[in-house]
Amino acid sequence: MLYDQYSVRVWRYVARMLGANTEAVGDAVQETFLAAARSAHRFDSDKGTHWSWLAGIAHNQVAVYWRRVGTRRIDPAEPRFEDSPGGGAVPEDQLQQQETIALVRRVLAELPGEYASILEAKYTDGQSVAEMVKLFGGTTESIRSKLARVRREFRRRFEEQ
Repeated sequence: MLYDQYSVRVWRYVARMLGANTEAVGDAVQETFLAAARSAHRFDSDKGTHWSWLAGIAHNQVAVYWRRVGTRRIDPAEPRFEDSPGGGAVPEDQLQQQETIALVRRVLAELPGEYASILEAKYTDGQSVAEMVKLFGGTTESIRSKLARVRREFRRRFEEQ
């Protein structure tokens, strides 16, 4: 039931942080649900929702991937812009965009799982604070406060890199 309800959402969450490497995404999603099955007895609904629990596990799997890959500037699984439409060399702005995307993904993977989930919900999924309260629990004020902390922490880590 848990897999049926959340597998697509977990896949999207992981894919946003790993990119176009479907093999790596599939592995991380599989490991997420295996870890969830192993630790299901420890799930506590007082500490969060099923989604926040699964997102935390998925986040950990993404972090494992990025640690394994290392600090390469561009993820080799990312789509490459081998040639421009005119057949010339790779445009610098496209390379810069690839590097920025890879950096954002690495920074998200380094953040605590809940922080990355909150950023994904707000900026990728476009959820309102009220929707985030339903998803993560808590109050409107607590979500707004967390969102402010998360933004600051993401900005700090992004600028460090």
